[in-house]
Amino acid sequence: MAKPLIETLRSPRGRALEASRHAALIVSASVFVALCARIFIPLPHTPVPLTVQNFGVLLVGLLLGSRRGFAAMILYLIEGMAGLPVFSPTGPGGMAQLFGVTGGFLLAYPFVAFVAGYVFERGSKSFTRAAMAAFDAEVVLFASGLTWLYLFTHSLAQAAYLGLYFFIAAEVIKVALAAGIATRWRRGASARSAR
Repeated sequence: MAKPLIETLRSPRGRALEASRHAALIVSASVFVALCARIFIPLPHTPVPLTVQNFGVLLVGLLLGSRRGFAAMILYLIEGMAGLPVFSPTGPGGMAQLFGVTGGFLLAYPFVAFVAGYVFERGSKSFTRAAMAAFDAEVVLFASGLTWLYLFTHSLAQAAYLGLYFFIAAEVIKVALAAGIATRWRRGASARSAR
């Protein structure tokens, strides 16, 4: 039973089907993050909105893995640069949003997805491992975002005020939620493949 499947995947048609499946996952992931960007709460004291977008990036990295997660977020940024409405509506959109005050967060997305996927791929598919992977990815996200804000404000304290303090509780929830979903998904996938 397994031999014909392996032979099919090795054939040119099988490779084309597999490439099409990967492409569909990458495009779908970029659309998912764009939809997550539409769920936001503007905060009065900062230009950085509280958004579900970061959760989407973490989940994409955990579920698709490092390479496909990275590719999905590169595609997402290209879509945004092309003027598609994929970024949070609180900003100007397009290239202006990438180089605006939230640009450091946006430009980090491919690396955030890569780190989440990379750490999760290299260990047990437990909740703890997924949470650790998501936390590591969040460190990358906020290091980039706060560095970018520092370039605008020339003050580490101001950058942290605008881009960190008011987001910590929400990010803890996003990490836990992404880790929980990824763990259940991977366990479900393992159970389905074992049948």
